Amino acid sequence: MLWSFIKIAVFLIAVTGVTYGAMTLASSADGVQVVLAGVEYNLGPVQAIIAALVLILAVFIFLKLVGFVVALLRFLVGDETALTRYFDRSRERRGYKALADGMISVASGEGRLAYSQAKKAQRLLGRPELTNLLVAQAAETKGDTKKATEAYKLLLSDQRTRFIGVRGLMRQKLAEGDTDTALALAQKAYALKPSHEETQDTLLKLSTEKGEWSDARKVISYKRHSGLLPKDVAKRRDAVLALQEAKGILDEGASIEAREAAIAANKSSPDLIPAAALAARSYIEKGKPKNAERVIRKAWEAQPHPDLASAYAAILPDETPQARLKRFQKLLVLRPDHEETRLLRAELNIAAENFPEARRALGNLADTHPTSRVLAIMAAVERGEGSDDAVVRGWLAKALTAPRGPQWCCDACQNIQSEWTPVCDNCGGFDTLSWREPPKSDQPLPHGAEMLPLIVGAPAVMTESEAERNAEEAGIEVEEAEIVTGATEEPPADENSTGSDPLMSAGTGEDQKKSALG
Repeated sequence: MLWSFIKIAVFLIAVTGVTYGAMTLASSADGVQVVLAGVEYNLGPVQAIIAALVLILAVFIFLKLVGFVVALLRFLVGDETALTRYFDRSRERRGYKALADGMISVASGEGRLAYSQAKKAQRLLGRPELTNLLVAQAAETKGDTKKATEAYKLLLSDQRTRFIGVRGLMRQKLAEGDTDTALALAQKAYALKPSHEETQDTLLKLSTEKGEWSDARKVISYKRHSGLLPKDVAKRRDAVLALQEAKGILDEGASIEAREAAIAANKSSPDLIPAAALAARSYIEKGKPKNAERVIRKAWEAQPHPDLASAYAAILPDETPQARLKRFQKLLVLRPDHEETRLLRAELNIAAENFPEARRALGNLADTHPTSRVLAIMAAVERGEGSDDAVVRGWLAKALTAPRGPQWCCDACQNIQSEWTPVCDNCGGFDTLSWREPPKSDQPLPHGAEMLPLIVGAPAVMTESEAERNAEEAGIEVEEAEIVTGATEEPPADENSTGSDPLMSAGTGEDQKKSALG
């Protein structure tokens, strides 16, 4: 309010002063006399003021014209002037407009238009770190991989865009199927920016596929410390990689390193069955059977598995069947009601020629969960107890088409594998294999699973004609026998499977084997 009053007062005072000055000049008799080219000009006070203002304006315009001429000459010789800055700003505006239009075209999938706008932006802006990236993306959108590769290579020269160039080339090599080059580029990209999640996942996938377990473990370690993976998941996956790394060392003959790596993998994830089995065998080689027992018992308590039983038997390979049955009690009491424990108990009793106890160990599994292994054990029990051949053959005929029981099955694609691996052979999923019963167990038994874990010797192979004949003798119709043996319309068995009959020898030696089979 006060400030408004002050402004109004100052304005009135100024107007009054100007008015008073003009009236004073108008009433003054004195003037200004100017002589120009012999001509005398007499100007009154007001006229003199007007003439002075016009003269000042003329001088100002003259100076501006002179400045414009000088700027024009400097522009012509290449110096930076206001005129050049004007054209530069105009070019920059058009360049950024072309850049924006190109990005929109790339997002819209219009490759040709995007590439045209990218080249225009490249010509107008002179910003290769921006335009080369757009050129590469536009070229990829329109399917010109050659130009995209050239653009990505140009990005490698600038430290700011080097990662983008390496990542772009890596993705191109992945699309082309050149996984070896893609792995090398993924390693470089990870070195430039280890926090980039896409690069981490790509490097992890390629490393596991190529067997570069040390690189994969580095990625898992970084993910764990950066919080990208839960601690328990990271520990298990690191154990999986350590286990596979140990297997590789073992293949090369460096048993000491293999033992240490296997033991480290087991300590990282004690419930990982392959790691526990390999660690136990490593302890056995080092002459530490108590450590091997502790490893197996801890893993068995988490999940009973035939590989663990086989490793437990390897601690004392030359013991008698009765001594083995007694020693295995420490293992059997951990999960007494588990199906694998019941099957193992039955197998041990078969080896010890205690067939009634083997039957009691099986209980009603032949009715509640009749897998090939259960029915094969029942056939061995019947043979050991002196049953008719027709009864034994009946169990064998049923075993041919029975579900195979738990196997190494991929949780992602349901692929069945004969042996555990860190990467699925079918879909390439990492750490997706689990020991479980697949939804449809129509595949042959995996290698080793058709035998009792404690038996040494090749399983018998039953031909199609023999199986059909046995089925007929057991009272099964011919049509059913065709189903049992697998008609020619059925797909062939997996090349990784043994394709053998599920009946196996009973016992650790030839005597026990003959006793079970008769």
